Amino acid sequence: MAKWLEKLAERILTVSALISAFITVLIFAFLLIFGLPLLQGGQWFGLLADPWSPREGLYGIRPMLMGTVYISLLGMAFALPLSFGCSALISVFAPRRFGGFLRKVVQLMTGIPTVVYGFVGIFLLVPMVREIFQGGSGMCVLTASLMLAVLISPTLILFFVDGFDRVPRSYLDAVAALGGNEAQQFIFVILPNAWRSVLSGIVLAFGRALGDTLIALMIAGNAVQTPSSILESARTLTAHIALVIASDYDSPEFKSIFACGLTLYLFSAAVVVLIRSIGAIFGRKER
Repeated sequence: MAKWLEKLAERILTVSALISAFITVLIFAFLLIFGLPLLQGGQWFGLLADPWSPREGLYGIRPMLMGTVYISLLGMAFALPLSFGCSALISVFAPRRFGGFLRKVVQLMTGIPTVVYGFVGIFLLVPMVREIFQGGSGMCVLTASLMLAVLISPTLILFFVDGFDRVPRSYLDAVAALGGNEAQQFIFVILPNAWRSVLSGIVLAFGRALGDTLIALMIAGNAVQTPSSILESARTLTAHIALVIASDYDSPEFKSIFACGLTLYLFSAAVVVLIRSIGAIFGRKER
């Protein structure tokens, strides 16, 4: 009976994995088919380099591409130190009961709709940034990055905490027996043994940062420009798709969203492959 259940579970998991892979390939095929006219005509590469100026007949997505990169990377830069600190507090430094409470709070944050974060950003964060820097509307790259960091931090924290908790207790006891404190346990034992979970959390969180729509749509300002400062407004690829998708099917504006989709898909895939490759290299070195 137990073997039969194991085989059934294995087959269900295999089928689920195949379905997930098929859906991923199907999404790429959908983008490729609808973006094929752009690729065949060589327009896709032009759209990557051209600015967005419909009055001049230019429908390039370069400003949106740069806005996506700036907001996503800056959001990750804010989120990583915060997430490492919170996960270390939960797993290592806080008393067990208080750490469990914090973990429940973080789990609750993952269920909050993104639009709620957007409202908080509009009514709380935007006025603060506008008041602190005494200029602009407050809807800028910095504001969107800060709120994006709050959005993706729970994902990072939960992955980090799970990885830290998997480190064998005997390793920590050995450090304690040698006179090591909690900080030394965390730096020299927990982090080196939990790097795979850390890497997985970074991949997932960065993918969410790239694909988020509402935060950028609501508080980044949606200005079609390449921002030269974190206090300037910007528009991301996902926000551009949301704003332009109602255009006429044959219009150049509508066709540009498929260039956005293909670019976002390929960029996300390249980042995931790169990080996974780095992880595989380090894994081989450990062996």
